[in-house]
Amino acid sequence: QVQLVESGGGLVQAGGSLRLSCAASGGIFIINAMGWYRQAPGKQRELVAVITGRGSTDYGDSVKGRFAISRDNAKNTVYLQMNSLKPEDTAVYYCNAGVVADRAIYDYWGQGTQVTVSS
Repeated sequence: QVQLVESGGGLVQAGGSLRLSCAASGGIFIINAMGWYRQAPGKQRELVAVITGRGSTDYGDSVKGRFAISRDNAKNTVYLQMNSLKPEDTAVYYCNAGVVADRAIYDYWGQGTQVTVSS
């Protein structure tokens, strides 16, 4: 089965930067859209950024102008560059991928990586 593994989380000071990576592996497959979501304690999971197979991107309002999503299709990897980090960005960040199989799209999720921004 497809596996998504996130990396790059950690503890940073407000105003700093982090780059998250998510690599997909496990077989031969085609990935349509990929995205990043986050969930803070006591909060609902929210969309951070998405990128289509053609490279079109969209962002949640709270991160526009600060975060950038990109992908390397040859490596089945999606990235999230996070700049000007704020304490409110503290959350577990989850990678998501839509995998095409049997003329359907199946959602896969990573296990998450913790991002903590100190004030």
